[in-house]
Amino acid sequence: MSFLASNLKVLRKKSGQTQTQLAEALGLQRTMISAYEDGRSEPRLSTILTLTKIFDVSIDELTSWDIAAKGRQFLQREKLKILTVTLDQNDQERISMVGKKASAGYLNGYADPEYMENLPNFGLPNLSANQTYRAFEISGDSMLPLLPGTIVVGAYLESPAEIKNGKTYVLVTKNDGIVYKRVFNYITERGKLFVVSDNQVYKPYDISIQEVIEIWEAKAFISTHFPDPTPSAPISLEEIGKMILDIKSDIRKITSP
Repeated sequence: MSFLASNLKVLRKKSGQTQTQLAEALGLQRTMISAYEDGRSEPRLSTILTLTKIFDVSIDELTSWDIAAKGRQFLQREKLKILTVTLDQNDQERISMVGKKASAGYLNGYADPEYMENLPNFGLPNLSANQTYRAFEISGDSMLPLLPGTIVVGAYLESPAEIKNGKTYVLVTKNDGIVYKRVFNYITERGKLFVVSDNQVYKPYDISIQEVIEIWEAKAFISTHFPDPTPSAPISLEEIGKMILDIKSDIRKITSP
């Protein structure tokens, strides 16, 4: 909890509360708030949970992110937006599919119920019912061996803080459109996401978190391409010679009286 003390002071002051007012909200003595902010004492878990509700932050943000140094704008914890989803006749969410041709329109229509209703949708088994999913058709060869036309199914993330370094994500961005990359989360340091292609021909680059509209964690993919088997090591001349000798030996056994 290295940043808890400084974060508590920053968030309290930003909210316009005095130590006395915050103490009253928590049912504590003012001296306890002073001790928390000075780092002389740490609050109980129940108090931390109450603080996250008061300041609208996550436990991770409150305890592990250097808000004082980087500013609240880097946290971006608030939900990126309210999702528009498609339901079936049983009020179960369907997976809306954003094809290549629809990707440009998606940047303007993702919050439009009418637009979303006109997208193709489908269901998949074995996916958690507690998440919202969307499918995106990828283009280009930056994420080989997944070929252009592969459909990546992603689960919606409410916050960049949920990104796991090195995992693959579909990012819906203001400037770059829809991109599928391997992502590293550096928002606590630079306010950016570092994105990497699996195809090493393409160079990594940064995307400002301010440019990100949606984040979808890759959970499955659908493709008509079956990957080729891993090529075996080339056969040496010695191995070929041995194979020929074995074949000759077998022939002799068959033809001998």
